[in-house]
Amino acid sequence: MKEQTTKTVNGIDVGKLAETIQAIKETPSIADFKFRISNKWQGGGLNQTTVNASYGAGQEFPDREGKFTMQADEPPILLSGDQAANPVEHLLHALAACVTTSMVYHAAARKIPLEAVESHLEGELDLHGFLGLDPDVRKGFKNITFNVRLTGDLSEEQKQEVMSCSQFSPVFDMVTNTVPVTVKLVN
Repeated sequence: MKEQTTKTVNGIDVGKLAETIQAIKETPSIADFKFRISNKWQGGGLNQTTVNASYGAGQEFPDREGKFTMQADEPPILLSGDQAANPVEHLLHALAACVTTSMVYHAAARKIPLEAVESHLEGELDLHGFLGLDPDVRKGFKNITFNVRLTGDLSEEQKQEVMSCSQFSPVFDMVTNTVPVTVKLVN
């Protein structure tokens, strides 16, 4: 009997990754996921989000219910208590984390070993939009600068290949393309 060894690249089990990809090819519906959260205002700019059960691969994951919480607040200059990162900082974090994860997973699938991935993001925002002072000014970021440093025994071609994998990030897609969002009052 042949001994099976697990091959990991960048901390990712590439065998299981290949199995997952094949399973999705064979049963496309298992690729549909729903991520859910609940948010509650706590006063001033402070609010707390709780992760709810998620759905994916044809099943619910109730063990995620209440497992993670995140807070958001605003700094004193924006009239709150600075008890947590603000929402736009959370967005930058989500973008950095998702792009990093996408690059690491896709590099692993390509057998490109990475020693480190570091990034620095900066988003520029003009409060004229948020405050409704100028209807021609965007309410969100005007632009985001995303600088990445890849470390490892990589050729320039491999670095460019890994960088191109940022396009697979769901959050990158959501930030760079319009996503329909419905906001509605419920009782």
